[in-house]
Amino acid sequence: MRTYQGGRRGAPPGRRRSRWLLAGSLVAGSLVVGMSGAAVVGEPAAAAPSPVLRGDDSGQWDRDDRREQRRGNLGARGAEDPGERRRAGPAGKRPGTGQRAEIRVPCDAGKLVAALVRANAEGGADLRLAPRCRYELTHAFAQPDDYDGGISDAREAADSAENPGDAEAPPRDPRHDRAGLPVIYQPITIRGEGATIVRGPRAEAFRFFTVRDGGELTLSDAVLRNGLSEAEGGSIYVVHGASAVIERTTLVDSTSLSAEQGGGAIFNDGNMVVTGSRFIANHAAGTEGKGGGLLNGGVLDLRDSVFRGNSAVAYGGGLANYRGAAEVDSSVFARNDAAQGGGVASFSARTRLAGTKVVGNKAQTGGGVANSDALIFLRDVQVRDNTATGNGGGISTFQGLVPVDDSVVAGNRARGDGGGIFAEKSNLLVRHSEVDRNRAVGAESTGGGVFATQGQVSFFFTRVAGNDATTKPGGVFVDQASLKIDEATAVVDNEPTNCAGSRIPVAHCLR
Repeated sequence: MRTYQGGRRGAPPGRRRSRWLLAGSLVAGSLVVGMSGAAVVGEPAAAAPSPVLRGDDSGQWDRDDRREQRRGNLGARGAEDPGERRRAGPAGKRPGTGQRAEIRVPCDAGKLVAALVRANAEGGADLRLAPRCRYELTHAFAQPDDYDGGISDAREAADSAENPGDAEAPPRDPRHDRAGLPVIYQPITIRGEGATIVRGPRAEAFRFFTVRDGGELTLSDAVLRNGLSEAEGGSIYVVHGASAVIERTTLVDSTSLSAEQGGGAIFNDGNMVVTGSRFIANHAAGTEGKGGGLLNGGVLDLRDSVFRGNSAVAYGGGLANYRGAAEVDSSVFARNDAAQGGGVASFSARTRLAGTKVVGNKAQTGGGVANSDALIFLRDVQVRDNTATGNGGGISTFQGLVPVDDSVVAGNRARGDGGGIFAEKSNLLVRHSEVDRNRAVGAESTGGGVFATQGQVSFFFTRVAGNDATTKPGGVFVDQASLKIDEATAVVDNEPTNCAGSRIPVAHCLR
């Protein structure tokens, strides 16, 4: 994925990296090791409680805050507890432990900025935000961004050799990479304690966090609200040589205006782990915006998270995996929309979905899931009640490999072909699964359950039932494709026919 051209200021490149796509396993190597929970920030809101509230609220923070105010130690330098630093000793270490002392950040946006500046200067820090505080940022943080000692220049040369077309793109404008908080260069942990970090309503465009080469951000129990970036990552951008762990964090109402990339809430081009988090009403609003909630071009491990009400102009209303490797487990994609892949899109990538629900999403192609020139593997996945104005109400694949195991594709609707699944020039394997009650409702639509043309389609221990189409067959339509179907597969109770009308005979089909 191209993310950078030009000078040393701005984002490092993020082009196609064949080492990820050719790795023996889906996610090459370990993802992010040794980083613990992280946090975002916010203030107590009387109108609506934070969606992520955790940690004790015993009043200890208020007592500590008042004590430090009396001591007069909450100035620009005093974002941490001075007594804690005295106890910790040199470099913020607790004597005899080798562990960093936790630094408490008062409920003040300026103190948060000061704490991050100091953390970068001292080689990292563990920060704890004020419980349920609201840190409102009103302008971007100005700082030089000569950060990598030539790493990006060397990588750019290598990537240009690998993908010559990317080098023809115009230079990146470093002004588009504004962030409201200092760039993360070091291992920094932020424990949010239910706090909110928000861009002020009249503030210029900026994201919250940019994580540079060598930087490690761990953020937990926080809310990031109203981020706005003219480049990638409306709230967070993790560059190719960086890593991040996001835990129990809500990212809401953030937007990327990048013309060709996206990531309404997050753009990951490095290594990222996301667990227990919520992506709500974020947007990739550029002319070819990808990944309304999250755009991945690196290595992503996503678990136990929810994507709801996000949108992308091009593809991946909830999640877009573009030239990356992504593993998604036990997550929900609901009511997202895009031109392709309303819930999830996998383009020139490797994607695995397991134990996940893709429900009620909308797109022109691939209402629930869209796959192109890529592998997407679905195991124990529910693709339900999605809508496409074109082909593939539930799933659409073009020039891809799509194994569907132990899954349900049901109640989806297309105005084109393939109410449940549309496959073109692809290898589609449906095993131990159900394709039920899908509809292809256009004036000439066919293949209410499955439509496959060119390529190969295989069914094993699968039931295709209760689907319907305007033009027969309502069950399975195959044209110019190799077909394998075992005796344990049933194609029954579809309208107007089960298989009659398919240009390739479908074995074990009643009519």
